[in-house]
Amino acid sequence: MEEIKKLTTQEKALRINLSKAIYGSFAEIGAGQEVAANFFKVGGASGTIAKTMSAYDMKFSDAIYGVCDRYVCEDRLLQMLDHEYTLLPERLPHRKTETRFFAFADTVEVLNFERTNNGHGWIGLRFQLVPEGPVNDCVVHVKMHDNDPLQQQMSLGILGVNMIYGCMFMKDPDQIIHSLLDGLTSKRMEVDMFRLSGPDFVHLDNRLMALKLVKNGLTKAAMFGPEGTVMQPSEALYKKNVLVLRGRFRPVTHVNVDMLLASRRHFKNEPDVERSRIVVLTELTLNDLSSNGQIDEKDFLHRADIICSLGQTVLISNYFEYYRLVEYLSKITKGRKIGLVLGIYALKKIFEEKTYENLRGGILESFASLFGTNVKLYIYPALRSLDGEELFTLNDFEKELPEKLRPLFRFLMENNKLEDVRKANVSNLHIISDNVLAMIKRGETGWEKFVPSKVEEAIKEHGLFDYPLSNTNTQQLETSI
Repeated sequence: MEEIKKLTTQEKALRINLSKAIYGSFAEIGAGQEVAANFFKVGGASGTIAKTMSAYDMKFSDAIYGVCDRYVCEDRLLQMLDHEYTLLPERLPHRKTETRFFAFADTVEVLNFERTNNGHGWIGLRFQLVPEGPVNDCVVHVKMHDNDPLQQQMSLGILGVNMIYGCMFMKDPDQIIHSLLDGLTSKRMEVDMFRLSGPDFVHLDNRLMALKLVKNGLTKAAMFGPEGTVMQPSEALYKKNVLVLRGRFRPVTHVNVDMLLASRRHFKNEPDVERSRIVVLTELTLNDLSSNGQIDEKDFLHRADIICSLGQTVLISNYFEYYRLVEYLSKITKGRKIGLVLGIYALKKIFEEKTYENLRGGILESFASLFGTNVKLYIYPALRSLDGEELFTLNDFEKELPEKLRPLFRFLMENNKLEDVRKANVSNLHIISDNVLAMIKRGETGWEKFVPSKVEEAIKEHGLFDYPLSNTNTQQLETSI
């Protein structure tokens, strides 16, 4: 690591001010000039700040940056960065050969006087690593959890300094992401979207950065889309009907695909689901990504590649218990329908009371969230035994439960909270992903029939899961590297 001693906010701001090669502008809307203020307070700000401004009035803001539908959103942030950065080399051409220009911007909503909103904001930096070098962007979305607006503003000021310092002095993206909450905690500030892009970071996979946000405790959940583009969960899922399939996807098999397609047929026919607002998520939890407490980043990207190749959106979460996932999604979807797709043996674990020993209200407390308003579980059947044909479905589930839990199960069934996935492709139920993975790793033939064709193509083309690349593919890969 470059830094042995972790610098304070003031020390970071002063080092930037004292660097003759760093110069730029600040545009901050919604929470005062909190980031710029840190540079003014430590002295020497004239060596860093070309301009600092706020355009609070919507008419003024639109006149400067262009009209937009919302003011606290990524589009507005990018409009601000476009406008402010363009002015720097245009108005300061004499500094171009010796200056690393930057434009910092944020558009933020802090707590209002009545405390009826949630503090959040978009923060961005457009910057050069060397004078006359290419331009890069760092964009994050934050949730501010301080219960006082002044404290939220202070937190924003600290994070802004951390972002500028990290991008200007740290070469490793891991260091940048680790440093964002220096002087803060995730209880005060949560970073749930991070993107570092530009010619200097062309080989950086921001899906891996999404994983690290969750892995390093900056947030509990992060998202990316089929094209690998990182997404901000609150924006992507706001007032949407969400259907979630959790799994290891190592690799994706015909069973995984049928679980999604069959349950989606049920979900879209629910009377309170608006078909045009359905979002289907494949979820990976840290538990499903880790082996012996360690996460293999290469293995994660293999799984991400395959899921994305199938056109799926991925949610990475640290919500091991399903009820915590539902609590998180319910806050975003604002009462819209949420569907969870589970195998029946996963449902059996949900009914195990020992899972909830840490909850004061036990299984009833967890079920209050899991089966709350507009939540439904779609249960995929399983074989009783791999060498048999007898199915295990909800029809048989009650007698598998302890006597005291059976009334609770009947209550859920009678209130339409549980439903069998009908017309499942039971001919695929003998497929076990661990067995398929073992065949791939051993170089055996025949595994191809257990996975979709796109998954087979991705595994063979890129040598995923230790699949031996052919000589032709190996040469192509070496040439591209």
